[in-house]
Amino acid sequence: MEYTQLGRTGLKVSRLVLGTMNFGPQTDEADSHAIMDAALDAGINFFDTANVYGWGENKGRTEEIIGNWFAKGGDRRDRTVIATKVYGNMGADGEAWPNHDKLSAVNIRRAVDASLKRLRTDHIDLYQFHHIDRATGFDEIWQAIDTLVQQGKVLYAGSSNFPGYKIAQANETAARRGGTIGLVSEQCLYNLAERRAEMEVIPAAQDYGLGVIPWSPLHGGLLGGVIKKEVQGGRRASGRAADTLADPAKRAQVQAYEDLLDKHGVEPGEAALAWLLTRPGVTGPIVGPRTADQLASALRAVELELSDELLAGLDEIFPGPGPSPEAFAW
Repeated sequence: MEYTQLGRTGLKVSRLVLGTMNFGPQTDEADSHAIMDAALDAGINFFDTANVYGWGENKGRTEEIIGNWFAKGGDRRDRTVIATKVYGNMGADGEAWPNHDKLSAVNIRRAVDASLKRLRTDHIDLYQFHHIDRATGFDEIWQAIDTLVQQGKVLYAGSSNFPGYKIAQANETAARRGGTIGLVSEQCLYNLAERRAEMEVIPAAQDYGLGVIPWSPLHGGLLGGVIKKEVQGGRRASGRAADTLADPAKRAQVQAYEDLLDKHGVEPGEAALAWLLTRPGVTGPIVGPRTADQLASALRAVELELSDELLAGLDEIFPGPGPSPEAFAW
């Protein structure tokens, strides 16, 4: 496994991030524990979760599964950089009591303590704001985070799904306050098929020293050989992948992608991850395996070297938007 520092911090993290969103809803606790053990054995030390994972009546269940795994001992907690998120409404019925969601100081305080209890740990390494909160200013947010850092409950703060201007606002406010390190990471939707983050989000993250953590690196399975799997009678596309394939032009684009990788003898899912590892500013993509075999495939991507010819071919099939402001100004 390769390691890098998370943004401008001294924190060393693996170049693959273990996503845990499937733990509970799709993968039971025993299998989830086995996947986490296998990830740690392979050198993955960076695990990502969120307080709402588990969904519906089971919100918080994913954090509980991770907490039970930590409780097994064997230095599991000491060897893991754990990242979780705050923002979502934790009510099972979808109705939030006032101040029980988003990023007010009172909800951040409440949510941290609840996550710590579920995770069965005394601190969160990376506490991420799951979305922007237009009703709460960053002065209030940083006041809450500063208190948690002083209490030892949180070490670093990161963002998720932030536009570039909010990354700038957050870190300019932190700089003005003094004594606040500000955001150190941004978790965003970024992959070969969805490259809009290259226009504003990633440049802002790089300028402010944030590590970029792409989520959905296979774009909901679209980049994992979905057409080939359909032809072979395997799992059919669903969600984002199915919606994309419904467009004939997009389907032809994905077919060209699979044909290119077949020509080079490379598995599509592994190539999509390896491509992200070549991108400037990227700390590591989040992989969310449902099974041990899917984890093994993701691990192979770290050692995969894509030729210049293949990289050029991928850019031709999935061209990026170009730099900002040129991409939209002229």
